[in-house]
Amino acid sequence: MAVNFTVFEDFKAVKGVRVGIAKSAMRYKDRDDMVVFELAEGSNTAGVFTNNAFCAAPVQICRHHLELASPRYLLINTGNANAGTGPKGFKNATASCELLAEKTGVTAEQILPFSTGVIGEPLNMPAFDRGIPAALADLSENNWARAAKGIMTTDTLPKGCSRQIEINGQTVTITGISKGAGMIMPNMATMLGFIATDAAIPQGLLQTWVRKLADSSFNRITIDGDTSTNDSCVLVATGQSGVSIDHEVSAEAVTLFTALEQVFRDLAQAIVRDGEGATKFVTMEISEASSVKEALDVAYTVAHSPLVKTAMFASDANWGRILAAVGRSGVQDFDLSKVQIYLNDVQIVEDGGRCDSYTEEQGAAIFRMSEFTVRIVLGRGDVTETVWTTDLSHEYVTINANYRS
Repeated sequence: MAVNFTVFEDFKAVKGVRVGIAKSAMRYKDRDDMVVFELAEGSNTAGVFTNNAFCAAPVQICRHHLELASPRYLLINTGNANAGTGPKGFKNATASCELLAEKTGVTAEQILPFSTGVIGEPLNMPAFDRGIPAALADLSENNWARAAKGIMTTDTLPKGCSRQIEINGQTVTITGISKGAGMIMPNMATMLGFIATDAAIPQGLLQTWVRKLADSSFNRITIDGDTSTNDSCVLVATGQSGVSIDHEVSAEAVTLFTALEQVFRDLAQAIVRDGEGATKFVTMEISEASSVKEALDVAYTVAHSPLVKTAMFASDANWGRILAAVGRSGVQDFDLSKVQIYLNDVQIVEDGGRCDSYTEEQGAAIFRMSEFTVRIVLGRGDVTETVWTTDLSHEYVTINANYRS
């Protein structure tokens, strides 16, 4: 039921990255469910991870390994999150790294593990015995499309993106994949994102960039307000293109960062478009806020409101629910007389009350669209923030009621 979603097919190989996929029977038979990324020696890798206090064992290990060594391999399994599994889960995640390290001649600290799927169940370790050798035998620079399918859980469609740009006469490639459809809320969500470029980017700058890029993309999406235990987003720079970024403020850096922004945003929005049961893709734009926090507080209060989301699903322009959500968003010393609210270009609230020119027919016509913008002007400052969300449908309840069956 993805909303205005086109499956990306024109993946570009990234020099210095090979990908292998396998059917390990982690949870289901006869489906790709294990992915291995091989990164060229000398690659730099940076990541951002969930803020959930119950972060999964692989997230803990990823953070630790990034402090110790430069990763050579990424190991991803679907079907089991290895979260809420205690010391045994940590031991199993470590063992999976050791197994891949043994097969490839690197250290276990050079492996970053990622898991996604059902929480609270023991990790199926025999699946790694089956999947790792098969994935290594499958390594190819042209396997990005299959990898996008291999990391899916409740996703209905694979998510990917590629961009190529010219810097100083050299071609630089950026390719990425992501997964996620539910338990999506900022500070990462139940999502995985793997993005690579063949430009050379210093480690410190790469970490700064991945945080900024995630904050403006994956940390600006929400489907249901739940934050997962396993969220991870990794950015790899292999340095194989011959283009080096030495200074953040250089023209070359600006060109590359802008292209990376486009890839991150496309991957993040694809998650929302494929949200569980989604029938609407909604942009929440908050302007004239006094701070970023204030703008996001308003955006997420409206975007998380079950009453607002169900009205969107029903194509019922019940604008009073939007106004009520804005009012309970926690904004201090709120002057409601300065608030303006629009659906696309149709003004529904003027100076804190119903706009005289607004008609129910106008609102209903917009709410029937599969994609529209709710624009809220607070009249308190000059900060603008944007969040992307979905409606809340019967299908969302069905999917999550049957998730473990």
